[in-house]
Amino acid sequence: MKFNKTRNKVIGAIFIVIVVLLFFMFPTKYYLEVPGSAEPTSQYVKVDGKHDNKKGDLLLTTVGLVKGTPFTLLKSLGNDFETISPQDELMGGETSQQYFQVQQYYMKSATNSAIQAAYSKAHKPFTKEYKGVYVMDITNNSNFQGKLEVGDTINAIDGYKFHSSTQFINYVKKLKKTATVKINFIRDGEKKEAKGTLVKLQDTKRHGLGITLTDDTVAKGTPPTVINAGQIGGPSAGLMFTLQVYSQIANKNLKKGRTVAGTGTISPDGTVGPIGGIDKKVYAASAEGATIFFAPNDPVTKEIKKYDPTYVNNYNLAKQAAKKIHTKMKIVPVKKLDDAINYLE
Repeated sequence: MKFNKTRNKVIGAIFIVIVVLLFFMFPTKYYLEVPGSAEPTSQYVKVDGKHDNKKGDLLLTTVGLVKGTPFTLLKSLGNDFETISPQDELMGGETSQQYFQVQQYYMKSATNSAIQAAYSKAHKPFTKEYKGVYVMDITNNSNFQGKLEVGDTINAIDGYKFHSSTQFINYVKKLKKTATVKINFIRDGEKKEAKGTLVKLQDTKRHGLGITLTDDTVAKGTPPTVINAGQIGGPSAGLMFTLQVYSQIANKNLKKGRTVAGTGTISPDGTVGPIGGIDKKVYAASAEGATIFFAPNDPVTKEIKKYDPTYVNNYNLAKQAAKKIHTKMKIVPVKKLDDAINYLE
């Protein structure tokens, strides 16, 4: 009898430990978007082989993405700067690996646009080198499932080298639907090839490879600029990388000893676009001691209001976030690269 009581206590204790561990560690199908980091762009940018060592910082800002557990999800309730998102809604049906791979492409694209915008503003020469088509997604019925991966760059098909995604698509369109094709592609710097047949594309009468693609290009300038953002993904550091590159190639001291943060996509023509999670980026920038924060002042059109009557643009969201945390950091609206440069000058 005594043995049974002892055994029951042990089993009960083990059960409690398991429940506690599940509460704190069990991964759910939800993610938490939280304030990330605010990091100096100078550590990621080299112009003519050199980092910028002038006093002050131009900070890129990030949103942290944390796999939710029952504990972290419960803890986040009521926190204005933590957002719960279902994995399917956040990643659109992609695996986490595919999602982060696509985010890496967006960062790569952002750094290319940053170089183009900065060199254009500084009236410095640059070129765009076409690498091929970047694989963004692969349909379930594609014959290249298991052969191609999200993040691969296709640079030839049947030995044919193309110079735009349009040329690539037009070539595939002309093939017979029973055709077998050979593609050459690059994965993690290694050359590879694969063969497969065409498949019927969903919601169309056409046949193709069954991939979603976009152009993969590299911008190169004189003097040479290299931007290596490491594991940071997404397009939202475009504006801050552009300011960093421009300040170096034009030999302009935009920082003047200040800590300047911001966010926003950048187009090659210098247009600044909206991003997600700006409230969390304001929080991160303020915590890092920034005194200025650039926020995209994207126009709220009638079309946007019709689609989403509650839409609030990035600049106003940033001001609301700054008010909540009682920061003295100045929120500055920008629509073009020139707005940020003129403000700093």
